[in-house]
Amino acid sequence: MKAIKTTGLIIFFIGLAIFSVLPILGTYQLDAPTFKNVIGEKNIKSEVFILDLKDKVYNKTFNGMQSLSPVIAKAITEANKYHIKNKEWGKKIYTKPSDMSALIGKKSAVGFIPENKGLMWFLTFGLGIIGALMFILPNVILLGKKGIKNNGIYHECSTNKGWIGWLVFFFLVSFYIVLYFGSEYATNWTFLVDPISEFLSGNLAGHWFVYGFMYCVVMTVMAVRMYIKYRHNIYQVFRTTSVLFFQIVFAFIIPEIMVRLQMPYYDFKNAFPLDYDFFFKWNLNELLTSGGIGLFILVWGIVLTLVIVPIMVYFFGKRWYCSWVCGCGGLAETLGDPYRQHSSKSLFSWKVERYLIHSVLLFAIIMTGLTLFSFFAETGTVLGIKVSSIQTAYSLLIGSVFAGVIGTGFYPIFGNRVWCRFGCPLAAYLGFVQRFKSRFRITTNGGQCISCGNCSTYCEQGIDVRAYAQKGENIVRSSCVGCGVCSAVCPRGVLKLENGPEDGRINPTEILLGNDVDLMDLLNKK
Repeated sequence: MKAIKTTGLIIFFIGLAIFSVLPILGTYQLDAPTFKNVIGEKNIKSEVFILDLKDKVYNKTFNGMQSLSPVIAKAITEANKYHIKNKEWGKKIYTKPSDMSALIGKKSAVGFIPENKGLMWFLTFGLGIIGALMFILPNVILLGKKGIKNNGIYHECSTNKGWIGWLVFFFLVSFYIVLYFGSEYATNWTFLVDPISEFLSGNLAGHWFVYGFMYCVVMTVMAVRMYIKYRHNIYQVFRTTSVLFFQIVFAFIIPEIMVRLQMPYYDFKNAFPLDYDFFFKWNLNELLTSGGIGLFILVWGIVLTLVIVPIMVYFFGKRWYCSWVCGCGGLAETLGDPYRQHSSKSLFSWKVERYLIHSVLLFAIIMTGLTLFSFFAETGTVLGIKVSSIQTAYSLLIGSVFAGVIGTGFYPIFGNRVWCRFGCPLAAYLGFVQRFKSRFRITTNGGQCISCGNCSTYCEQGIDVRAYAQKGENIVRSSCVGCGVCSAVCPRGVLKLENGPEDGRINPTEILLGNDVDLMDLLNKK
């Protein structure tokens, strides 16, 4: 079995290595039909840019995007500088250099990669999936009987911030940097999934389709690991199945099919303010001009945020979304599970968490308020503030850097719920409701607790669960996502996730002094 795992690991790394070098490979040749197509598709009216491309790109061969992209970026910069100077706003190119490079690269690529999409898919995704499953599946036998399986987790460099953990960190951060800030370097990745994209939406794949497909693949493979590791806990099995279903069906397949049917691209489970651009002008205009389906999506998005979310949190806690539905939570609970023990339990981290996550929520609310005012008032500025600048700042700092690069890339170093714990505005909103108006709690049996610390160690939200268990107190915290792992790793069955009456849900710490305390009376009150 260990030989199978080793072989699987080698196969996985071969697929990963090929996938990783694709951004700097490839050959690009911009011929006449492609050149004309790009100019028409982007409605480019800049003669300066067109002449520059004809002189420096047209009918020339470029090896690797690293040689093509700088030329296009410089051409756009020089053209825009000229048109701004002459106040020719109609000729200015508003497409980002990375997007323009990605478009030209997609249409002008030649050679082995674009001509052998199926083979390249197998050499990357295929080998990665086969290798990962060969590494994971033998654990059914190697882990032995059902039960808690965290042996040696602090003695392996992959799960204890060792060199393998840092390599994973470097890969994840690099991947998200390419995804958000260098989409042109993802061009070769898009060829791998073009057939799948054409099957679902009828369109060629873009870098976001690559991300969506890869997201689903990674979650599925790592879900197999979850099924094996937590097969003793039915709650974990059902929870993993749930997040997998909602990610693949609601976040990936349905939106792509909607595009094929010429409907707006929309993830029906994505609630505001996590879906921060829902009220942006471009989105509202698209929905309002899409007929009945657009109006339905608009109403659904508002009702989901203002009605469904708080009602569900009242009855089931924020776990119904964060641990059963949310794609961010789904990735954290599958890919991020090996790193959950890295979530800081310090008081300082808790203070940072409270200030930071609520600041992001406040930022999102203010931005949305200004956005809606500018939309109805038909103005681009409010109180002298340019609304588009605020939206851009939020998209860059929160939507890209925090949620993507840091939120996922930092799994191996800071734990699997960095974004959910410190930055997600929807988690902050759900947390308010859960803390003050919900039936959810984690009950504890203090008499059974042996203070082993498993619960606190594996709490991904940095909650000192053991402190509650030792005192027999219910655990009611805004940050708790109800993942249930604290209960799954408890060797004594001390912890239980419940949805009960609000009375007695929060029980304050009792200080016992002397021998004159009626313990039975105290117990009955609880």
